[in-house]
Order: sequence, then structure tokens, then C-alpha cells
Amino acid sequence: MKKYVKDLKVKAVEFPHEWYVLLKLTDEEPLPESVPGQFVEVKVEGSPQTFLRRPISINYVDREKNELWLLIKKVGQGTHKLAELKVGDTLNVVFPLGNGFSPVQKQGEKVLLVGGGVGVAPLLDYGKYLKEQGAEPVFLLGARSQSDLLEQELFKAIAPVYVTTEDGSAGEKGFVTQHTLLNKEKFDRISVCGPKPMMVSVARYAKATNTPCEVSLENMMACGLGACLCCVEKTVKGNVCVCKEGPVFDINDLTWEI
Repeated sequence: MKKYVKDLKVKAVEFPHEWYVLLKLTDEEPLPESVPGQFVEVKVEGSPQTFLRRPISINYVDREKNELWLLIKKVGQGTHKLAELKVGDTLNVVFPLGNGFSPVQKQGEKVLLVGGGVGVAPLLDYGKYLKEQGAEPVFLLGARSQSDLLEQELFKAIAPVYVTTEDGSAGEKGFVTQHTLLNKEKFDRISVCGPKPMMVSVARYAKATNTPCEVSLENMMACGLGACLCCVEKTVKGNVCVCKEGPVFDINDLTWEI
């Protein structure tokens, strides 16, 4: 898939949570084609300590409004600087990068989409795609507390949403792998994005139930093109760059102890 370097215009800036910012970007031309699960590398202006671009998952693509959404967690100086962008500003973006989630395998297939923290971001676009292609997505979202749950209404507009929180303030108390949904329903396959311990737990459940499963890794990425080698992951086929060969991998290709 062809890669582009564009100065996208900031169309809207929203703050769904004190530690998150949602940037809605647009362009004068139609946005390039992308697939759910791909990511972008953004250039952070005005931050002397931020030398490298920052990788951000594509949260959602609205073709009718020609918008690309980026849901960003404010962690370091670079992401805090991105949260200072205003409507009308421009953001230099390299995209679309990496390989995304699997396409629909068959009509009516039931796909469980599991997300934790900011890892829920790429699942919104993927859920929309699955529904449009005749699949039946189901979301299982985990967070520390109710205030940490992101974009719930947007997820609910696409498919059923189940929730776990560590403190029990919303949904079922505990972790996603403890939700009663997993004991009640059988899924054709599972797609996961979030903290590694959570993904490993879901992968273990998938293996135990013989359910195909793919995970979106969040290794540190600097170039996004497989040149700098800082995002290398060990697989059964050898070491690979997550930014180029992933970020989405079949769990059977990884060397995780599950």
C-alpha cells in the first residue's frame, strides 16, 4: 500500500478524558485508503526534546467528512505537545503504515474485539468495517475505572459493548479475561489491542478455547518503515520489525509463553 507524507489540517480537538486528546484531521484531497489497525507517524513541532516522530493508531476514518481521527494518550513531552494543537493548525503525518487487522472471513462471523486503555482506539474503525462487511462484531473493553473508559457511545453505535473495570465502577469488576461473556458465548475469532499482560491473557484464553486470535503490538516505533530496528519482536520466523510486519500478528506467530 502506498505511503504518503501530508500536512493534514486539524479540524477538531476534543478532550474525552484529562489524559487523552482526540484529533480530527482532514485534507483538501480525499484521504488515502487505509485498513483498520494501521497507524501513522506524526511529526511533533515545537518540542526540542522530541527528535523522532510518534506512532499513533488510526482511531477512525470518516470518509463522508474526509476525517482521520487520532486518539492520543498524553504520556511524554511529545504527546503533551500534540494536545496543544488548535483547530486550523497542521500536523505532518506519514501514513498509512503497517499491516492491519484481518479482513472478514465469512458472512455472519462473530468477532470479539478486546481493548484495554488507549488500545481501544483501532478497534473503533475495525468494528465499523466488520459490521459493514457483514460480520458481527462484539466489543469487550477494559479499564481501571469508569472514568477511564473511552468512546463508549461510539462503540455502542456499532455493536454490543461489554465492560470490565478493575474497581467495579462500571460493568463487571475485574479484568477482561474474567468477564462472564467469555463463558457464555463462542466466537469465530478474536482481535486484541492493549497492554501486553492483557493481550497475553486473552491469547491464553484463545488458545485454550481453540479460537483464532490476533493481537496489535505496541512496541516502541521510531521510523515506522522498518529501518531503525527499535521495534523488533521475536517470532517463530525470526526477529521482525513490528512497524513493517505488524503491528497486527497472529498469536501463533509469536513466541509468547501461553
